Amino acid sequence: MLTRRDVPPAELPFEQFYRDHVDRVHRALALAVGDGAVAREATDEAMARAYARWDRVRRLDNPGGWVFRVGLNWATSWWRKVRRERPPAEDPHPATAAPDPAGLAARSALERLPAARRTVIVCRVLLDLSTAETAAVLDLTEGTVRSRLSRGLAELRAALTEEE
Repeated sequence: MLTRRDVPPAELPFEQFYRDHVDRVHRALALAVGDGAVAREATDEAMARAYARWDRVRRLDNPGGWVFRVGLNWATSWWRKVRRERPPAEDPHPATAAPDPAGLAARSALERLPAARRTVIVCRVLLDLSTAETAAVLDLTEGTVRSRLSRGLAELRAALTEEE
């Protein structure tokens, strides 16, 4: 019997790809854009676009990275439109449950990073993309990825050390 690992990525059915990647892409986008609801819409839109182009997308070296990038582009466009049309809400992250203080501190520190560094950290740490894959997904050079990752992680360490 073949397992998912035995199926070459180019032969993976979209349904299986979706099940394997949708939650991970959503979490990555939520951290990158700082809003879970927008990240869910961005993930849905990116997955719909992947489905529509599945014959091409599944042949990419990293279809999950492609979906993340499409979702990130969609969310960026959405935020630009919202900023032009209405003022910011009072609390973009309403509390729904008792949050983990360490997790809140890390998320808060991550959200304070410039978007360029935050996105690289999300790709490298949460999505577990290599430097080359991150560079390809974000259309950057590998040196830029390494630089942004290094500076971003240093800023996170400094911010989390200050809060302790």
